[in-house]
Amino acid sequence: MKWLSLLPLTGLAHASLRFGCSTVSLQRLDPLVEPGRIPSAHVHQIVGGNAFNASMEGDIGEKGSCTTCAYTEDFSNYWTAVMYFRHENGSYKRVPQYPNAQLGTEGQDAPNINSGMTIYYTQKDFYDNGEDYITAFQPGFRMTVGSPTVDTLEKAQAQPGLRYTCLQTILTRGYETPDFPKEPCPAGIMAIYHFPACWDGKNLDSPDHQSHMYSTTKGAFQEAGPCPASHPVRVPQLAYETMWNTTAFEDMWPKDGSQPFVWSYNDDKGFGTHADYVFGWKGDSLQRAMNSSCFFHDCGSPGVQGILKTQTVEEMNKCSVQNTVEEDTEGWLTELPGQKMGMRFTA
Repeated sequence: MKWLSLLPLTGLAHASLRFGCSTVSLQRLDPLVEPGRIPSAHVHQIVGGNAFNASMEGDIGEKGSCTTCAYTEDFSNYWTAVMYFRHENGSYKRVPQYPNAQLGTEGQDAPNINSGMTIYYTQKDFYDNGEDYITAFQPGFRMTVGSPTVDTLEKAQAQPGLRYTCLQTILTRGYETPDFPKEPCPAGIMAIYHFPACWDGKNLDSPDHQSHMYSTTKGAFQEAGPCPASHPVRVPQLAYETMWNTTAFEDMWPKDGSQPFVWSYNDDKGFGTHADYVFGWKGDSLQRAMNSSCFFHDCGSPGVQGILKTQTVEEMNKCSVQNTVEEDTEGWLTELPGQKMGMRFTA
């Protein structure tokens, strides 16, 4: 199945955000799972505000001076592991990312976005607001989804919000798998992360960064199921999409036909895919958007103001974080950064 367009049908009311964020940093830091540890166990790619650092506490929305996201009021940080290609000779090369479709001005493509990811905040689905009041995340809120410790297909299948799409074109949607595609993908691999949308209404975090949330996620941008009494507060359905340009390695595919891609924590199946989120929207900006009826780029797009303030792609790309960890993550590497040969880290 393909999306011929990401634009809404006319005549319907929506309140959904879809926007691009360029890369703000790529390094071994993980302020949620490994706060204060420099370096962390594996490499992450991070987008959002430039307050990102090894130890992030409090309201980061008030600590940054710029953001790589299209919306200038969003100083949140969003991050995932990094994908590498493993050559037959045992060396590794980081897989480049590329921007998703229709992230530019008024829904045009923006191929000049510096890597990064696509961020979604939806209420019910792409076609209906539903009847629930959507409560925006609060200052200091953070959460994770998935875990690098997931190491079987059965466990991965039990997480419907964490999937992969083998892209035939940039607009391919609909067929998702819980593990890495096993054959070359003509337009690369898209990794998809759907977070839980039910909050306990009390805790901004929890020791495992997940227990304060409850997942009724069905994946594929379907409406999440009802929230239980233990986690009664419906929050936005947050999702990420990352586009990995695996086509750069199509001429180096292993002769035995084996799948050659691996996450930066040494996962060659893709079962342990995971993502982290720290809320950092300024003031009531996210709640204002959730209370509106805008949809995707009608809420504002790069350089075009809507209910949310925006910036141009050039301004997005200028924002960055100076690396705390200085190491080679780009060249052909003898081993994954932080990962000893043959060892799979669980942090």
